[in-house]
Amino acid sequence: MPVEVLKRYEKWKDIVRISGPSGLRLIKGFHDEALQGEWLGHRSSRLGDRFRVIYRIEAEEVLVLVIDLTAHDYDRR
Repeated sequence: MPVEVLKRYEKWKDIVRISGPSGLRLIKGFHDEALQGEWLGHRSSRLGDRFRVIYRIEAEEVLVLVIDLTAHDYDRR
């Protein structure tokens, strides 16, 4: 895992802690977006060109579901 991705994840957590998930949408670099299909109800934020964090919001809590911290596979369809 690249150090810059881990640092960005720490920053991501700080923003969620301070501003909530809506704070992520204010920072264009995270490209925070709702997911579809089997991930309906979840959101995704970019931690780098190839890394993502997937999460969902339940009531007043943010559940961060780290499935894997590996490169995003753009070729898979």
